[in-house]
Amino acid sequence: MDASTPETEKDPASSAYSDAELRDAMELLFFSYRDFIGEPDAILSDYDFGRAHHRVIHFVGRNPDITVSDLLSVLKITKQSLSRVLSQLIREDFIKQIPGPVDRRQRLLSLTEKGHALEEKLSAHQRERIASAFKIAGPDAVEGFYQVLLNMMNNPKEFKKHD
Repeated sequence: MDASTPETEKDPASSAYSDAELRDAMELLFFSYRDFIGEPDAILSDYDFGRAHHRVIHFVGRNPDITVSDLLSVLKITKQSLSRVLSQLIREDFIKQIPGPVDRRQRLLSLTEKGHALEEKLSAHQRERIASAFKIAGPDAVEGFYQVLLNMMNNPKEFKKHD
């Protein structure tokens, strides 16, 4: 055993795959994520935004009128971190915030026209990349991909498929 690969108890779920196969999968996740996020990172830098801004724009865009509380639950970040990012996005007119219809203390978030334009710009290349990979891999592989990702989540029920 060396310091770079600590000995761990054998997990029955991983015993069907060698350590090398599992580490290869980890590397594939790292490399694919690096390339998947590269173009949006470049676009975000033009606005002096970071990945946290991208995540907020994505989830507010996918869930119009999401509450701040629900957004915090999805992103699993602190109120302070969200507040900094959200304040900037509201101030720069990418997100609008309105009071809830029943509880006026509740804040509902939606993208503005400017926010929708940025979301489209950020996600266009990513959607093309995924569509191309799906086409090459085929429907059975796509279903398997979804299953792998869902089974890696702590709570797969968090994912809600959109039409």
